[in-house]
Amino acid sequence: MEESLFQWAVFRSLLAILQWWAFNVTVIITNKWIFQKLDFKFPLTVSCIHFICSSIGAYLVIKVLKLKPLIVVDPEDRWRRIFPMSFVFCINIVLGNVSLRYIPVSFMQTIKSFTPATTVVLQWLVWRKYFDWRIWASLVPIVGGILLTSVTELSFNMLGFCAALFGCLATSTKTILAESLLHGYKFDSINTVYYMAPFATMILGIPALLLEGNGVMEWLQTHPTLGSSLVIIFTSGVLAFCLNFSIFYVIHSTTAVTFNVAGNLKVAVAVLISWLIFRNPIAGMNAVGCAVTLIGCTFYGYVRHKLSQQPPPPGTPRTPRTPKNRMELLPLVNDKLDDKV
Repeated sequence: MEESLFQWAVFRSLLAILQWWAFNVTVIITNKWIFQKLDFKFPLTVSCIHFICSSIGAYLVIKVLKLKPLIVVDPEDRWRRIFPMSFVFCINIVLGNVSLRYIPVSFMQTIKSFTPATTVVLQWLVWRKYFDWRIWASLVPIVGGILLTSVTELSFNMLGFCAALFGCLATSTKTILAESLLHGYKFDSINTVYYMAPFATMILGIPALLLEGNGVMEWLQTHPTLGSSLVIIFTSGVLAFCLNFSIFYVIHSTTAVTFNVAGNLKVAVAVLISWLIFRNPIAGMNAVGCAVTLIGCTFYGYVRHKLSQQPPPPGTPRTPRTPKNRMELLPLVNDKLDDKV
């Protein structure tokens, strides 16, 4: 009986990881296809479509199908806490799509792996948070790998590089802000999208219209295969929401260590598949830099997990902010989501 339960748990974890990989890689490849093959070079509009589809999807899952319970947020907190988080969330998604518009998937995904380093540095600089020396040591291969990848990238584009780099900062800022803005609320990925995607749509709608409206109208009038192209564009929005649902499933089916390793392997899968489809040139040292970065991310996740299992040594400086009441002791978001969503 125990053996069959163990086998089912392993099968469930494997299935969860595979569907997460499938949705994640498909969203990345589809977005790159939209920018490169369909010549729809409007990252703000693509991001806005994703937010609209995610808003509708989250509403259906929570309100209509009732697959997830709604986490109730006070109306005042929606503007005071959720709105600032939505602004950073919006910037994060837009920068990701802008980088995908200008640089290859392999380069974009490698730079995105820089997020653990930016998170640690921001928390140390701004919040004066203490980190064990092993955490700092684990960041060395990440930084070294990204430097090697950037120097040897054959399709380097400064705008795409900066967008990906600032996207890491936005992801880190979102993670850090959650600790202060969302204390008392235990959000999962579906409720996060339910509250933030409508705000993100509202924030991005006008800039997308002003900056890309004329270009989109011209594309609609001149594109030769309009029907099928629109299907692909809106399908990418549906897949973007399904990715959030798949993240929720994989988190509840795997351990923190498995999630970390699977996340880094997912990057390798995305890089390989994108190369097979788009055939962007990759130098040998560029591939080495990507591999070093992914190994460094895996090592960082392992060190972080091991340290979380140990009590802090006597005299370790505390994080400046401490919970003020019992409600603040509740976890904000699942710790396995910190560097992934």
